[in-house]
Amino acid sequence: MATGGRLIAGSHNRNEFVLINADETARIKSVKELSGQTCQICEDEIEITDNGEPFVACNECAFPVCRPCYEYERREGNQACPQCKTRYKRLKGSPRVEGDEEEDDIDDLDHEFDYGNLDGFGPQHVSDAALSARLNGSGIPARSELDSAPLSSNIPLLTYGEEDDDISSDRHALIVPPYMGHGNRVHPMPFADPSTPLQPRPMVPQKDIAVYGYGSVAWKDRMEEWKKRQNEKLQVVKHEGGSDSRNFDGGELDDSDLPMMDEGRQPLSRKLPIPSSKISPYRLIIILRLVILGLFFHYRILHPVNNAYALWLTSVICEIWFGVSWILDQFPKWYPITRETYLDRLSLRYEKEGKPSQLAKVDIFVSTVDPMKEPPLITANTVLSILAVDYPVDKVACYVSDDGAAMLTFEALSETSEFARKWVPFCKKFNIEPRAPEWYFSQKIDYLRNKVHPAFVRERRAIKREYEEFKIRINALVATAQKVPEEGWTMQDGTPWPGNNVRDHPGMIQVFLGQSGVRDVEGNELPSLVYVSREKRPGFEHHKKAGAMNALVRVSAVLSNAPYLLNVDCDHYINNSKALREAMCFMMDPQSGKKICYVQFPQRFDGIDRHDRYSNRNVVFFDINMKGLDGIQGPIYVGTGCVFRRQALYGYDAPVKKKSPGKTCNCWPKWCCLCCGSRKNKKAKQPKKDKKKKSKNKEASKQIHALENIEEGVEETNAEKPSDMSRMKLEKKFGQSPVFVDSSLLEDGGVTGDLKRASLLKEAIQVISCGYEDKTEWGKEVGWIYGSVTEDILTGFKMHCHGWRSVYCIPKRACFKGSAPINLSDRLHQVLRWALGSVEIFLSRHCPIWYGYGGGLKLLERFSYINSVVYPWTSIPLIVYCTLPAFCLLTGKFIVPEVTIHVFETMNIMFEEKCCGL
Repeated sequence: MATGGRLIAGSHNRNEFVLINADETARIKSVKELSGQTCQICEDEIEITDNGEPFVACNECAFPVCRPCYEYERREGNQACPQCKTRYKRLKGSPRVEGDEEEDDIDDLDHEFDYGNLDGFGPQHVSDAALSARLNGSGIPARSELDSAPLSSNIPLLTYGEEDDDISSDRHALIVPPYMGHGNRVHPMPFADPSTPLQPRPMVPQKDIAVYGYGSVAWKDRMEEWKKRQNEKLQVVKHEGGSDSRNFDGGELDDSDLPMMDEGRQPLSRKLPIPSSKISPYRLIIILRLVILGLFFHYRILHPVNNAYALWLTSVICEIWFGVSWILDQFPKWYPITRETYLDRLSLRYEKEGKPSQLAKVDIFVSTVDPMKEPPLITANTVLSILAVDYPVDKVACYVSDDGAAMLTFEALSETSEFARKWVPFCKKFNIEPRAPEWYFSQKIDYLRNKVHPAFVRERRAIKREYEEFKIRINALVATAQKVPEEGWTMQDGTPWPGNNVRDHPGMIQVFLGQSGVRDVEGNELPSLVYVSREKRPGFEHHKKAGAMNALVRVSAVLSNAPYLLNVDCDHYINNSKALREAMCFMMDPQSGKKICYVQFPQRFDGIDRHDRYSNRNVVFFDINMKGLDGIQGPIYVGTGCVFRRQALYGYDAPVKKKSPGKTCNCWPKWCCLCCGSRKNKKAKQPKKDKKKKSKNKEASKQIHALENIEEGVEETNAEKPSDMSRMKLEKKFGQSPVFVDSSLLEDGGVTGDLKRASLLKEAIQVISCGYEDKTEWGKEVGWIYGSVTEDILTGFKMHCHGWRSVYCIPKRACFKGSAPINLSDRLHQVLRWALGSVEIFLSRHCPIWYGYGGGLKLLERFSYINSVVYPWTSIPLIVYCTLPAFCLLTGKFIVPEVTIHVFETMNIMFEEKCCGL
C-alpha cells in the first residue's frame, strides 16, 4: 500500500481506510477488497461481522444489504428481501419486530436499552462502549468487558516532529505496515508492540487534532455524511392522503434511513401481460385450427385426383402457401404484452431538486423532400411541436433534413424559428396539448376548462393572432414558389441560392436556434434548430431517405452527439409533450435499458373518416401484431415515431451479461488439475492466428476497438484514445472524419470541448459530402441500411440480428399523430411502395429466411420478419387459386376426388346389412 508518507487510520469492520495529511482534511476511500460488495440501497460498503465474514441479511439469495438498511427494512419497511421477497429473519443483535418467530432467549426489544449495572463507571466509559457496540454491530458489552477496559482514554494522541515525554509510548499513532495485516487489509493498532522494529512517529501535541482528521471514521460523522448523500440522491414523495407526520417540505427527515422501495429506486416501467381470460381462448383457437389444418393437409395429400393431377397439385401448393402464411402470422402473437411507464420515478431519479437535469440528450430528425407535396406549414407545425416538448431545452436538438434543397423550406424554417420564440413559452407556461398550433387551435373543445390562470385567455388570443399572421407569411412563400425564375432563386443579399439545381448542389447547414443570445420573448433558452441539406452530385448514389437519415446521424454526432435519436416524418407532429420522457423510461432504466436499441410508438392519424374506408388506422398491425412482437424481442421499426440508441445504429452488438466462470469439466472437483489444467494449457497454447481467424468469422459490425484489444489480450483503459490500428479500422468503418470517429467512442454522447463552433460546422459539412460514404460501412452495417425503399424494416431487422431488443410503448395519450392518405390513389401508391420494398428485401442478401442465423434473432421474431417480406408474393397463389373454379367448370374436372354413384350404392348396401343384423 502506497502511503506517500501519510498517516493511515483504518477500520476493518467499516471497510475503509483514511489517509491523513497535516495540510488537508481526512479522505475516506473504500477498500472493496475486504468484502467486494456494496449495499444496493444506500450504496455503502457491507460491514464485516465479528467472525470476519461480510454481513448477510438474506440467507436465501444473499442480496447485498448493510445492517442499518436491514434493520430499517424490518422496522419500517415490508420486512422482506427486495430481490427474492423472502421475509427477513431476525439476526443476532437485531431488535425483535412484530411477526418474528418466538425464541427462548431474552427479548432484545424489551432489553434493548438495558445496559446492566453501570454504576461505578463514568459517562465516558459508557459512551465509548455504546459507540463501540454500534460500530461493531453488536449489543452493549457486559460489565466484565467494561471492567477490563483501561481507565485512560484509548485514543492515540498525534504528535509531530518530536516526542513528548508526557505522552506514554502506548498512546502514539503508528503507521501499520502491510505485512502486519492480511493482504491489503488495514487493521487498527491502538497499542505499540515493543517487539516491532518500527519506531512510533511522534507529532506535536499542541496542534489541533481536528486538523489531522481525527474522528472521520466515527459512526456519527459517517452517518451524517451518508444521510447527506442520501438526501441528494433521493427525494421523498409525499403521498396524498397520507397520515405520516414527518416533514416532507424540504426539512430534515426524522429517519436517516430510506427504504429501497422508494419511488426513486423502483423500475421506470413494467410489463403488463394480457389477462389469461383473454389470451388463453385465443391460444386454444390457434391450436385447434392448427390441428384441423394438419388433418386437412393429410387428407388432401393422400387423396390425389389422378384424372386432374395438374389442377390438384396446383391447388395443394396454393393451400400449403396459405397455411404457412397463416402460421407465420399467428405464432408471433403468442406472447402479447403491454407496458406501463412511471414518469414521476424518472423525474425523481434524474431530475433532483437544485441540481441540473441528468436526463440524456436527444437529437430529433425531421425529413422532408418536396415542399409542394409536403406543405411547409405542416413541417413547421411538426418543428414547433418538437421545440415545445416537455424536456430540458439544453437536452434537445432538432435537425431538419431538406433533401430537395428547396429555398421554400429554408425560408419557412426561418419564419418558424421566429414564431417559436413566442409559441414555446406559451406552451410551457400553460402546459397545453397538443403543442402543434394548427391542431391545438382546431380542437373543438372548451379551451377555458381547467384553465384558471387570469392571463390565459388574453395570451391565447394574442398567440392565436400571431399564428394567423405566421400562416399568412408561410402561404405567401408557397404562392411565390409556384413560379421559379429562369435564373433561379436568390437570397436577400443577392447571392444565388446554392440549391437551385436539385441534383447538383453543395451541402448546406444553417443553425437557426441554439446559438448564444437567441432566446424566447421571456428570455429563456430554446432548443437547437438546425437546417441540413446534404450535398448531391451527378454520378453518386444518394439512397433516398436512408441516405438523408445517415447524413443527419453524422451531422448530429459532430454538433451535439446525443446518445439517443428520434426520427419523425415531416407530417408527424408530437401530440404528447412527454413523448421523450416516455421513451427515456425504457432507455435510461438502469436494469434493462442497456439492451434496448429503439422504442417504437404506434402511428395515429388525423383526418380519418368515421368508417376508415382505406384502413389507414391499421388496427390489427399496431394494436395486435406489435404487442405480440413486444413479448418476444420487440416490434419492428415502422419508419417514424421511433427513439433510437445511437450506439445500436452504429452497428455494435448488444451488450452481453458476463457469465460467472464455471468448471471446465464435470468429472472432477474445481481444485483438481488433472483435466482442467490440461484444458487450460491447451487454450493457452492456442496460437494467436487461430484467435484472429475466429474473430474474423464474427459479424463485421462488432466493436472494432474492442476486438483489437481482445486479440492482443489487453484491456483498453481509455476508449477515447484508441490505438493507431483501431483508429484505422474505425475510419474504414465510419469514414475519414476524426471528430466523428472520436464521437463514436462516447457511449453517453457529448462533444469534445476543445473545438470551436466554426470548426465543428466545417467538419459537419465534410460528413454530408456525397463521397463521404465511399468504401465505408454506411448503409451496410452502420446507420439506416440501403437496398430497399422500406429501409425501416431492414434497419430494425439488422439491429435485432445483433442481439438488441426493442420496446413498444403505447401511452394513454398518443405521442405522435400524422396525416393519412385521403384518397384511394394515394393509399394504393403507399401500399405499392411497401410491397415493392418487401420484394427488394426478399431478393437481397438480408432476407430473413437465410440471413442472421447464429446471431441474436429469436425464432418467432424471425417468423414475423419473414411474414413481412413474403406477404406480397401471396398475391400470386391467391390469384391462381381464385381462377381454379373457373378451370374446373370449363374442363369438367375437379381438384377433389369425385364421389361417384357406386360409392352411394356401396354405402346403401352396408346400411341395409347393418339394419338387418339388428
